[in-house]
Order: sequence, then structure tokens, then C-alpha cells
Amino acid sequence: MRNQKKLILEQLDRKLEPLKGAEIIQMPTKGWIHSIRTALNMTLLQLGSRLNITKQGARKLEESESSESITIRSLKEIGNALDMKFVYGFIPKTGSFEKMVEQKSRQLATKIVLRTNQNMLLEDQGNSKDQIELAIHELTLEIKREMRRSIWD
Repeated sequence: MRNQKKLILEQLDRKLEPLKGAEIIQMPTKGWIHSIRTALNMTLLQLGSRLNITKQGARKLEESESSESITIRSLKEIGNALDMKFVYGFIPKTGSFEKMVEQKSRQLATKIVLRTNQNMLLEDQGNSKDQIELAIHELTLEIKREMRRSIWD
């Protein structure tokens, strides 16, 4: 089961490889629809006609995108109307799913090791910084290998 989850993460990372750098792209102030439509010198009436809606309906779609309340279905339809392909996805802030799991595993391992060490300190049996770091590293590898659900708590 663990190898299957690792394989799925690796496949997701490969699928997202072409999107590297996309996370720095910022939505134009008035939204993509408005920016693309105006860059193509297309009127709201023309866009509405391509979508089989009114000019006012096209304006509402632009406004809903700008306010981040537009639906994925609408974005796909608008993409088709503009002779464009709508692309949708999530990109891990860490750069890859592998790094995200590594980071979360290390956070959990650190929490566990430091809590355990605190208890040992109370009994005057604390570990050195090197021992603590080694324990965190080893536990991180174990948590990551097991893909523990508790990394998301």
C-alpha cells in the first residue's frame, strides 16, 4: 500500500512538471476573461453572443471571475468561446508533493521527538542536540515511508 501511495505522488509530480513556474503568474486586476477579451478586441456583446447569453450576462461572468466566485463549468465554456483551452489544477507551495510530504513528516517528527525529550528532561535524562536531530531525521524517514495520516492533523 505504501509503495502505491508513493507511486501516485511521483505520478502527480510528473503530471505537474509542465506547470513549474505557473505559481508565480498573477491574475490580472480585472480577471483573465476581461484581459483576454479586450486584448483580442472583442466586445462584451460578441463574447455574450459566442456564449449564447446577453452582453450583461457576459459582464456578470467577468465580474464573477474577478470576485473569485465563478464556476469551473463557466470557465470551460468561456475558454471554448474564446477558442482557448481552460487549464485547472493545484500546485504544491513546496514545489512538489514529495517535498510537501517530507516537510509535513519532519514537522510531525520534530513535535514527537521534542515532546518525548521534554519528558526525559523532567527525569534528568535529556538528549544532546545531535541525538535529537538524528532522532528527528530517523522518525521523519519512518513517517514519510509509512505515509501516516497524522501528518495532516
